[in-house]
Order: sequence, then C-alpha cells, then structure tokens
Amino acid sequence: MGSIISKMWDEHPFRIIIVLAIILRLIAVIFSKGFGWFDDHFLIIEASQSWVDGFDYNNWLPASDGNTGPSGHNLFYTGIHYALFKFFSCAGFTDPQGKMYIVRLLHAALSLLLIYFGYKITGKAGGRKAAKISALLLAVLWLFPFISVRNLVEFTCVPFLLWGTWILMNEEKHKRLFIRGVLAGLILGLAFAMRFQSLVYIGGIGLGLLILGRWKETLSLGVGLLLSSFILLALIDIYIWGYPFAELAEYIRYNMYNYDEYIIGPWYQYLLVILLVFIPPVSLYLFFGFFYAFFKNWKKHLLIFLPSIIFLIFHSYYPNKQERFILPILPFIIILGTAGWYAFMSKSGFWKRRMSLYRSSWVLFWIVNIIMLLLITTTYSKRARVESMTYLSKYPGIKLILVENTNRSGINLLPMFYLGQWADYIEVSNHSPASKISDWFIIHKDQNPDFYIFEGAVNLDVRIAEINEIFPDMEYETTIRPGMIDRILFWLNPVNENQNVYIYRNTHLHPSKIE
Repeated sequence: MGSIISKMWDEHPFRIIIVLAIILRLIAVIFSKGFGWFDDHFLIIEASQSWVDGFDYNNWLPASDGNTGPSGHNLFYTGIHYALFKFFSCAGFTDPQGKMYIVRLLHAALSLLLIYFGYKITGKAGGRKAAKISALLLAVLWLFPFISVRNLVEFTCVPFLLWGTWILMNEEKHKRLFIRGVLAGLILGLAFAMRFQSLVYIGGIGLGLLILGRWKETLSLGVGLLLSSFILLALIDIYIWGYPFAELAEYIRYNMYNYDEYIIGPWYQYLLVILLVFIPPVSLYLFFGFFYAFFKNWKKHLLIFLPSIIFLIFHSYYPNKQERFILPILPFIIILGTAGWYAFMSKSGFWKRRMSLYRSSWVLFWIVNIIMLLLITTTYSKRARVESMTYLSKYPGIKLILVENTNRSGINLLPMFYLGQWADYIEVSNHSPASKISDWFIIHKDQNPDFYIFEGAVNLDVRIAEINEIFPDMEYETTIRPGMIDRILFWLNPVNENQNVYIYRNTHLHPSKIE
C-alpha cells in the first residue's frame, strides 16, 4: 500500500493533493458551522438575507430609515449571497443551517482553484518538487480548510489573485500580449470587487510589469481591470446611488479618517502572524526562500514578490491591524517560499550534512499541523450564539429579546439569520442606556420580552433574581454552551466573548416549552 501511494505521489502528485484538499474541505463544510469573525457573518449573511426578507439589517440602502448615503461596504459580494438566498426563498428552502451548508460547499469548491493555480505557479517558478510541497501546504495547512469555507472576502479574493497572476506568467498559452493583459485584468477585477484592499496587491503587479518593460500588458491589464470594476462595482452603485464607485469612494474616505478607531498594532505584528501560521521552523524556511528566490532571479519572480512585499508593507504601516487582513498574501509566500527554499536546498552544503535535523524539523511541523488541522477543521465557531438562535427559531412570532450581560460593557450581536425572524433585541450591560434591569423597565415599561438571554455565568444568580422581580413569569428554558475552541479562546483572552448562553422564556407570551 505504501509503495502504491509513493508511486502515485511520484507520478500523479496533484491528484493526491486535490483529493486530500476535497476531503478536508468537505469535513469543514459539514462540521465547521457558525462564523469566524464579525465581518463574514454580519456584513455578508445577515445583510443579504435581510434584503431577501424585505428588510435592511445594516441600513446600507438609500430607502432605509437612518441611511445617510454610501457606507463603504462591498455590495457585489453581498449581492451574490442575496441572489443565492433569493433563489432559496423562491424554491421554498428556508432552513438557515441548510442554506449555510450550501454556502460553505460553494466556497470550498472555489478554494480548490487556489490549490490548482498555486501548483501551476510554483511549478513555473521553482520546478515540480517545489510545486508538490507548495500545493500540499495550500491543501492541508491547518488554517486553510477552515477559512476556505468562510464568507471572508480577505480569502475569497485569493483564487482570483492567483488566477490573474498565472495568466500573466503563462506566456506559452497566452501569447498575445494585449489579450493576456485584458484577461488578467478582468480576473483581478473580480478580486478587487470582492475585497477593495486587494487593489494594493494588484497595483504591485502593475508596477512589476512596468519595471519589466511589459508596457502593452500593463496598459491592457488596466483596461481589463477598469472594465471588470465598472461591470461589478460601478453599475451596482449607479443603480443604487446614481453615480459610479460610490461605495469605493466612501470606503477610502472612511479608512483615511477612522483608522485609529480599531485595533492598533505594532508594525511587526503581521510578521509574527505569518511566522506562527506557517509553524516554526518551517515558517523560517519559507521566509528565507521567499527572499532567496527573488534575489536569485528577480525578473522571474518579480510579479509574485513585489506585490506581496508592497501589500505587507502597506498593512504593516497602516495602524488598524487585524490578522485576517494579511490573509491574501499567505499563499504567495508559500508559493515563492517553497520555490526559493528548494532552490537553496539543492546547493546548501550545510543542510546536506544535517539531513536528519532537517527531516526532524519537518516531522515536528507535520505533528503540530495535523493536531491543529483536526481541531480547527471541525470547529463549530461561535457555537453558543448560533445555536441559541437556532434553538429559539422553533418559536413563531418572536418580537423582542432582552440580552443581559451586566458583567461587561456590551453584549454580543445576535445572528438573527439563524432565528429566521427579524426580532428586536435590547441590550442591558454596564454601558447600555439601561445598566440595570429596573432602569430598563422604566424606559421600556410598555415592552414585554419574549425571551431573556444571559451571557456568561459570573453573578448569574443575582442577575436572574433582579429580572425575576420585574418579570415573575420568567422560566428557565435551556443553556447553550460554546464549542471547545471557543472556550479555549475565551480562556486565553476574555475579549473573545465565547461564554455560556442561558435562555429564559416569558411564560405569559409563550406558555409552554416547544420541544
């Protein structure tokens, strides 16, 4: 059996790699439910489903109450989900979890392009041996199956960045310079339409073409990019706002003047993130190979190296730092890193004399990676929040939910998509207008919550007793617990609000528990 696999790996490595990639992504589709970050749910899923239901969750559209104009959000990617959910609605398919299985499956299928083009580009840049390892890492690195099924524009745009890059590198197939540039521009425009900041990377590609003296491709790339951007972005904005690129202009304006309102990190933060994601010491090999390949043959590798470095420098300089922002260049570091590292290894006398140490470092990498892969690929992220809404979805006609967490200065947003109803909910926390339930009752005495949600176990008895004095018809319903990884993240950093959710029912409005 081992000899058969070894022979397959030698003769048909990509078949083995793509099968592994499909298996892992299908596991993530089935088991990795929930959402990873705020953006991949509340800016995509919540917004698009609300449009289908005749409601505008984020007040992005001009007809919504409180809308003051373009908000700087990506309406193209959210619009794709709107079209998909509209189709589900017309087909009578209403189960939120069922819809998300299909959404994750579609994203998993898209992510396979990343592995295909990564294999092709690495083969072109560093040969077949490097291509095998590069594609294998793109398929089975611990983080990739998990983020491949998320609605995360920072990663969803990557297959199109790789596709456009491959068109520019595949000179044998695309011999007409103008056509090659236009095709690459059209594909790269898809990446830009999904993630505005990918323009930094695309600009690096254009600059690289100019440095290489490929003027005709530079101009035609611009033509293709403008055409794609006009179709995918400008036409949407003209239809909604009456003029082109309204959302893009607001996105740029907002980020120029509000960069300090979010997480401010040190300039080296993304370097640390990259080193940890790729697992030392292999991450050091990839970093070294990334630079070695460029300095060994800069013209050959400029279209990968230059845009990646520009992207990294831009985000390292920009104060607002979140780990997901750096995701677009991770595959490119793997691609050029493996190409450069294997070129270096073929000539390194140091490592040839220390092959046992070198193999041990890879054994350590694979042990850590497999453990992380099994944990992360099956993680039900934000389980307590999602399952609490899924649980309550069996109760029809919910109008109001009270969410209480006076242990902290805010509450978690409720993912109403899984509730299947657009109920209102009121915050009771340390910094809310009603920091005590008695204050809330004075302000909202005419309102009567259907359900009461308590976040976290700290001081729970006191908090429940305080509400029970005002709402004596309150009855315990159930407790929803977060998944294992959510609990670990909360233990490592309480900022990750992944705690138990305690649900109580108003028996006056809902007399009996629905099983």
